[in-house]
Amino acid sequence: MQLRIPLQPKGPKDPKGLKGLKGPKSDESSESPDQSGVAARSESPTPPPAPAAGGRADRRRDARSSLRERIQERITTVAAPVLAALAPYARRLQPYARRLKPVYPRPGRTGWRRWMPSWRQWIGAVLSSIVMVFLFLVVAYAATDIPKNLNTFATQQDNVYFWSDGTPMARTGWVQRQAMPLKDIPPDVRWAVLAAENESFYSDPGISFKGITRALWRTVGEGDTEGGSTITQQYVKNVYLTQNQTISRKFTEAMISLKLDNQMSKDDILEGYLNTSWFGRGTYGIQRAAQAYYGEDVSKLNASQAAFLASLLKGAGLYDPTLNQANHARAVERWNWILDRMVKIGKLSPAERATYKTFPEPLKTPPLYDTGQQSDYLVELASQYAKKAAHLTDQQFDLGGYQIYTTFDRTREKALTDAVTKARKQAKRDTPAAAKNGHYGAASVDTDGRILAVYGGPDHRKQGYNESNATTVPAGTAFLPFVYAAGLEHGVHKTRSGPATPVTPETVYNGDDAVPVTTPEGPYWDRSGKKVAAHNDGGRSYGPITLRQALAQSVNTPFMQLGMDTGLDKVRDTAEAAGLLHSSMGPQVPALSLGSSTPSAIRMASGYATFAAGGKHTEPYSVRRITRNGSAIPLATPRPHRAVGAQVAADVTDALTDSFRAAHPAAAEPGVSGKAGGNDKDTASWYAGTADSVSTAVVVYRMDLAKSLEPLPLHGLAGTPADRVPYALWSTATGLG
Repeated sequence: MQLRIPLQPKGPKDPKGLKGLKGPKSDESSESPDQSGVAARSESPTPPPAPAAGGRADRRRDARSSLRERIQERITTVAAPVLAALAPYARRLQPYARRLKPVYPRPGRTGWRRWMPSWRQWIGAVLSSIVMVFLFLVVAYAATDIPKNLNTFATQQDNVYFWSDGTPMARTGWVQRQAMPLKDIPPDVRWAVLAAENESFYSDPGISFKGITRALWRTVGEGDTEGGSTITQQYVKNVYLTQNQTISRKFTEAMISLKLDNQMSKDDILEGYLNTSWFGRGTYGIQRAAQAYYGEDVSKLNASQAAFLASLLKGAGLYDPTLNQANHARAVERWNWILDRMVKIGKLSPAERATYKTFPEPLKTPPLYDTGQQSDYLVELASQYAKKAAHLTDQQFDLGGYQIYTTFDRTREKALTDAVTKARKQAKRDTPAAAKNGHYGAASVDTDGRILAVYGGPDHRKQGYNESNATTVPAGTAFLPFVYAAGLEHGVHKTRSGPATPVTPETVYNGDDAVPVTTPEGPYWDRSGKKVAAHNDGGRSYGPITLRQALAQSVNTPFMQLGMDTGLDKVRDTAEAAGLLHSSMGPQVPALSLGSSTPSAIRMASGYATFAAGGKHTEPYSVRRITRNGSAIPLATPRPHRAVGAQVAADVTDALTDSFRAAHPAAAEPGVSGKAGGNDKDTASWYAGTADSVSTAVVVYRMDLAKSLEPLPLHGLAGTPADRVPYALWSTATGLG
């Protein structure tokens, strides 16, 4: 057999694009006799009128004609050497090809056999089909890439928050999944899954030809779907593809599985499968399944419990025994079968198998974490801090998988929450009108910066406003210790020039009411042209009084003047160094010394903790450690720094101790200090103090959140001067009440 390559003869180009049309013939060829001797007349067609020379249509026609010719020449140039090289082989195969060429009807045959191919033709067709299928699979394998973008839903996890004692506090996220490293999953759990799903996992090529054939037969032949996938295929389906049971999806799954099996270790594939599979009860992954069905981490499961969880992979809706009796019977049967399979493949001894005679009944309902009320405020604080300290973007954090170990103390949190909840109920009975817009912010901070407890509000889902972290309420006279510390630290200036005069706790100031505030140049005038004067609570005058006594008795006038003498800029700097935020500081006017600043309860507690820590301040923090899927995440934990001198801190603490003993002599104990705070507009009532190296601040205020963040008069919500609600809450939270 000769292979001939028809080449287009290169003649003169047709500039008009009329190639293929016949021109007029010569007289000699206009008539020619045909086989019967009859002359056949051939008339030449009249060519269509050519477009005007140089027109756009002309140029397009020329360009297309030229392009076709160039392509044809290129194909001819490339194909000719190839076909020439194959020609000898084609001649050798020509006799065989002639035999395989069907001749119908077949000579030497009768009846229907004349139309049937020969056995050689049958063999040729089968071999050709095999070769074609093989080539197709090779090309498909080479053309298939492992997707770089995983199925976001399949890999998304939830974030778990823990109390300071390591017990779970809450979880957040749309998907209940926590990935676990394979090394933390017991061998019994792994082999229970392998015995149930794919015992040849470590030796197969990533796909099951028998399973694929069976699945295709049922899908194509019976319109049904069936599994038959290896663990590798199931993992591919979980993280790369959809759950649609179509032939195209299954083919893609097989190709990716083959390639993945060559590029990933078997352990990595098994780990991924165990962490992405659906186990029912809203859970994905073996870790969440262990917690949902047995209330335990996967590391604590035995072979019996693992066998039950492995049965859920066949269909959680059919094998969760708590749903109905039929499910229970199916679950027990499959549980027994999996344990027997583990024995058969040598992964469970007969002796140990004999000990598992009783079905391990799972919990009827999965353990739930309270994330709708107070704990949501804790989660809010912890998540904000975690992202900042671990340098995580919102997108990274929302993908989940983080274990956030907080500083929140479960016992202190319960005591504080119970105390405020009781106070709210009492307020609704005693002052229902005022209680309608009542708010109670509270926080406990250790001297090392750990936030141990907060009260953020009655229910985060109803009120997202965090009362413990709000910076809208004036500190009032609870701010006086910062003015006192600034004076002790920096001294005072009675003149504009010259060195500062030292101040001690025994320095005497005028404690009378309505004493004008002075500067080195004379009285201080406000913008309205009035002299500024300080006033004491109730208009009481105390005469000459030491600063220590003034702080203990909450006398205002000495501290407004002390702030002016020290310098309001130094007062502000001292308060910020102790822990108050710059954004919460009030205007730099004399009223700053009487608490025009608006610190949150957390920041006020942190500031008082600085004095209890000997003058060293540690930024308050709510997260002590973060891990993701078992690996530690670097965390920028705050370090202490010197805010005020140690002696200054001791002097402030002594004055606060005197204040606490004078106001509450019956509750006086060593190491306890504190002070009440209020303002002349009666819009906030505070109590802040320290007990057992933990500073707690409580504030009660009113605010109509639907209208504005402007504090309203308390109207009795904070109790009476003899029985203040903030102190009652503080004493309960600290264990003194």
